[in-house]
Amino acid sequence: MRKISSRFSIATHILAMMAFNHPLTGDQMAGSVQTNPVVIRRIIGQLKKAGLVNVKAGTGGARLTRDADQITLLDIFNAVEVVEDNVLFNFHEHPNLDCPIGANIERSLRRTMSEAQAAMEDKLARVTLRQLAGELMELE
Repeated sequence: MRKISSRFSIATHILAMMAFNHPLTGDQMAGSVQTNPVVIRRIIGQLKKAGLVNVKAGTGGARLTRDADQITLLDIFNAVEVVEDNVLFNFHEHPNLDCPIGANIERSLRRTMSEAQAAMEDKLARVTLRQLAGELMELE
């Protein structure tokens, strides 16, 4: 099964850290995620562009731009995952239109795939960064 990139989980990890410790440096984030600081900087850039974080140059670090209960997992997903034309699932581009399956597969699958995407987005929209942080505190 194909996976959504790890950018979503890394971005959520970073923002959960920020929900507990303002502000954070790239090195602190990279140490917790255990990845290269370049990956962290790239994701922080996406989060900044989406308006979820503010970054101060130098050792100022990064911080949330709004309270953790105002950020949903869907906000995070939308900030870092590249979804073309708001469509999560892609179809193969050149099915054989002379074949009854090839001619109709996209039309047949599109509704189911749209419903699956809507269900995922609905679930992510109902979980805030604050709720996730609370779960992390319970696990500690």
